[in-house]
Amino acid sequence: MSKSKPAKPATKKSTGRKQAASRSTAPQESQARQQAGAEAVRGDSTVTPAASPAEGGSLTIDIGISAEDRQQIATELSRFLADAYTLYLKTHNFHWNVTGPMFNALHTMFETQYTEQWGALDDIAERIRALGYNAPGSYAEFMRLTSIPEEPGATEAMDWRGMVRQLVIGNEAVCRSARKALDVADDADDEPTEDLLIQRLQTHEKYAWMLRSLLQ
Repeated sequence: MSKSKPAKPATKKSTGRKQAASRSTAPQESQARQQAGAEAVRGDSTVTPAASPAEGGSLTIDIGISAEDRQQIATELSRFLADAYTLYLKTHNFHWNVTGPMFNALHTMFETQYTEQWGALDDIAERIRALGYNAPGSYAEFMRLTSIPEEPGATEAMDWRGMVRQLVIGNEAVCRSARKALDVADDADDEPTEDLLIQRLQTHEKYAWMLRSLLQ
């Protein structure tokens, strides 16, 4: 007697929910990518397989996910990592350069957020490596892959409201990238990647809410 496939964990999303989420975020995603001017470049981005094993080795990856699915997941994770790193750098920048009556509160808040984000970057990169691909790790790669525009620098630093507004936009962009990667991982039954992305979604949605509240 053949065994039936076990039910998926409760964290899985139904097809209907996926389609609804895709439709509801489409206008925001389009606007963000137009602002960043990165759509065409991101569409051409690819990931590089990890270095081959030593001569005579036979280290074929067989973790229950097809090679095609591993490549697709690694590609979306690389874009997500680029967005997450760009947001981390922007948050750290604003921690250094924030001024005004909200200095103490925002200086501390930004430090808390960028410190947490820094630790998460390692988890994302290591998941890409576990799937058999190299993680992007240079400014050139991140600029090619990210959907978040870079800030001009300290000489043109905006006021605290502008900084908070930019971090709201950045966290929302990271959430969109995470959801795209989550859909691909869900289709491939890649539970470890799903769990990682769900945790990051919860974190960045909370950051966006907290920052947004400062402007209301």
